[in-house]
Amino acid sequence: MNATTAIATILATLLVGAMSPGPSFIMVARNAIGLSRRDGLATALGMGIGGVCFSSLALVGLYSLLQSVEWLYAGLKVAGGAYLVYMATRIWRGAATPLEFKNERAAGHENARKSFWIGLSTQLSNPKTAIFYGSIFAALLPQHPPLWAYFTLPPAVFTIEAGWYTVVALCFSSRRPREIYLSWKTGIDRIASGAIAALGLRLMFTAFKRGI
Repeated sequence: MNATTAIATILATLLVGAMSPGPSFIMVARNAIGLSRRDGLATALGMGIGGVCFSSLALVGLYSLLQSVEWLYAGLKVAGGAYLVYMATRIWRGAATPLEFKNERAAGHENARKSFWIGLSTQLSNPKTAIFYGSIFAALLPQHPPLWAYFTLPPAVFTIEAGWYTVVALCFSSRRPREIYLSWKTGIDRIASGAIAALGLRLMFTAFKRGI
């Protein structure tokens, strides 16, 4: 497989992976519906930057490092799982609190900045994503990729990750989804919280098991 075909295959695989439901999807959808379209887009931007970080690390051999240093892999899973549980706890605690939009314009930039960091930290806290990136790159990328690949892959990955989650943010921030969310906020937040917590606990409980 030549480099061009390999990179096209990697990008197609990453797109399928991004479209799979997970904590990133839940976080973007929730911020887009519950906060604003701006917050959803800021969260999507954070996801895109996170993808660039993972792709850059994968290019320099992240997969090999995590496979050879078992404690590092386990530590990443525990830390990532703990962060997801923390986020789930915050969502659960705020589930019954009504949303207020009176000062939305004044706080728009501050909220968007916070949403960006939530998106980035959610993406980076999931070691499963790191392993996914690393394994795909290790399996498909030539052992000695051409120089142009190092400059092409990170921006392409950003386009895929940020692009997909931008679509999610735009879809979920439209009027009808927001009305549904406001009517059922407590239940929706607690379902989202439970899903994120379950993913986090699974990461921690399987931290010392390979291949999971």
